[in-house]
Amino acid sequence: MSDVKTRNRPTALFLTPSAEARIAELMAKAPEDAIGVKLSTPRRGCSGLAYSVDYVTEAKPFDERIDTPGGTLFVDGGSILYLIGSTMNWVEDDFAAGFVFQNPNAKGECGCGESFTV
Repeated sequence: MSDVKTRNRPTALFLTPSAEARIAELMAKAPEDAIGVKLSTPRRGCSGLAYSVDYVTEAKPFDERIDTPGGTLFVDGGSILYLIGSTMNWVEDDFAAGFVFQNPNAKGECGCGESFTV
């Protein structure tokens, strides 16, 4: 027997039921070659990083895979360190609809909420 101790990896991203439902809606109308949707944090906006969700046709080796009842969410391998422990929610009101993130790694956000810094 080995004395090697393993530790559980922290959850990369928590999804609310409304975020999971939105992923299911997106996958129901996805292009035929889409295998899921992918969350990434490209550099843009006034604070430096932004959240982006797009259809994906292939999994990359370092992407984090999160299976939901309605489809698969991939988290970009280069973005995962900025997102560990975050909550992804889908919010709709009379004026707007979109994914909203509670990110414990964000040190600041721009005034319009479009981008963040770590």
